[in-house]
Amino acid sequence: MRLEFDAGSLPARHVYRLLTSLVIPRPIAWVSTLDASGTANLAPHSFFTVASSDPGIVQFTSVTRKDTLRNIEATGEFVVNLAPRRLLDAVNLTSTPFPDGVNEFDVASLAMEPSLSVSVPRVAESPAALECQLHRVIEVGNSFLVLGLVTHVAINESVLDEAGHPRPGKLDPLSRLGSNEWGTLGEVLALDRITLEQWRSAQEPTID
Repeated sequence: MRLEFDAGSLPARHVYRLLTSLVIPRPIAWVSTLDASGTANLAPHSFFTVASSDPGIVQFTSVTRKDTLRNIEATGEFVVNLAPRRLLDAVNLTSTPFPDGVNEFDVASLAMEPSLSVSVPRVAESPAALECQLHRVIEVGNSFLVLGLVTHVAINESVLDEAGHPRPGKLDPLSRLGSNEWGTLGEVLALDRITLEQWRSAQEPTID
């Protein structure tokens, strides 16, 4: 038996709770920005994904208009820092709605590292960072989709394999679940994609 919900008649907060509890796990964009006066801001956003690979564009959603969005619109730049498990407390702290002008790097005792292609600093303790220039902002309902053109990628050598490819276990990323729950990487399953030829071959009847 299923419990049925008419999403159109539910309060917005109820819909939010259902969606964020069902669309899991959600990767985290730990976004650093600068405001118009040059003060740094850092906040996690769990509506995050890749929007395009050619050109490389990433996307995160600001639910309502927040400091991160305002800063990006003012400067046209931001950095997506990977949020690893060992920095859970810092990532969580930077989600606090501090007043304007507060530098979350300082509050969370995180070091700022200069970026190479944008003026926005990276989180020095993060194992990887995507430097971005604003591509566009799209308003959807009560939220804003922020698309960023990736201009530079910085990755710690310690999380790369011999071929120079990032390894999930070494990155050890956090994800968001429902309510106040967070996810960690857990078991990693390796499974090759089945080609059309392989599938067709498997459908052919065997002859004894």
